[in-house]
Amino acid sequence: MTQHLTAPLQITDRDAHIRDAQNAVIARMKSDPSKARSTVKTIGHIGEGLACHVTQGRFEMMLDMGKAMGGECAGLSPGFHGRAAIAACVAMAVKMLAARDSVHFEAVDVSVEMDFDDAALFGLGSGNAAPLDTRIDINVTTDAADSTVRSIVDQALAWDIWYLALRDPQQVSTCLSVHKGGQRAQH
Repeated sequence: MTQHLTAPLQITDRDAHIRDAQNAVIARMKSDPSKARSTVKTIGHIGEGLACHVTQGRFEMMLDMGKAMGGECAGLSPGFHGRAAIAACVAMAVKMLAARDSVHFEAVDVSVEMDFDDAALFGLGSGNAAPLDTRIDINVTTDAADSTVRSIVDQALAWDIWYLALRDPQQVSTCLSVHKGGQRAQH
């Protein structure tokens, strides 16, 4: 457990369940550090149009672009899901760490706002298609001391996978396979 508490606060049964579940995972990883490594594979497939059928294990979803971009609005855009992943991951990380430290956070609200040069998406101008600026706003509802909240949020951000994926450079590699018509790639 990290040391963030200045005075014990009453946590809910749900927070206790979250804390206990995490502590069980931490115990397994401590007993066998190799269990802390994982690889996750997500597959996207587009046939006709722009709608992309995405699968990861037993989960699946449809992503698409809006009609102005040539899509059919069959699902939310990849940009929505990217921002949603960051907002949800940050909110969950903050809530998880608070529960693990037995600090009750009644609510955690996270907004992600990004600025873009949309022309760069089409190779127009000299801009970059990457986000120009990203702002993450974290609002916590709790009776805990401000210093306790700040400490938990700072630590959660230091450990948060999707926040770090957005913030920090990382190694990214690509592999291209070209198949002649009628020979769909195997995944």
